[in-house]
Amino acid sequence: MKIKYSDDSKFNLIKIKKFIKIDSLNSANRFISKLKFTIESLDNFPYKYRKSIYFKNENIRDMIFNGYTIIYKIDEPKQQIKILEIFNQNLPKLGRNTNENN
Repeated sequence: MKIKYSDDSKFNLIKIKKFIKIDSLNSANRFISKLKFTIESLDNFPYKYRKSIYFKNENIRDMIFNGYTIIYKIDEPKQQIKILEIFNQNLPKLGRNTNENN
């Protein structure tokens, strides 16, 4: 399955990197690399993570990674996984452009 990122998730990756970079550029780069590697591994087992607690859709999942929640949607007919949102577990920012409320 192909991994695609929503505009919101791309923006959130940039914000996360900027936040971590305040303390250490190396740490920020390592964190983003590990996060992207983990996201890219979804193509092997897309249903590995729990059904989303934010949506009533079996194909929308929540992956937890080092204190962050990555919400993604599995689209089997398109053979695609779309990363919808990435946020600190304590600070959800859902609803801007994530029209996946089904």
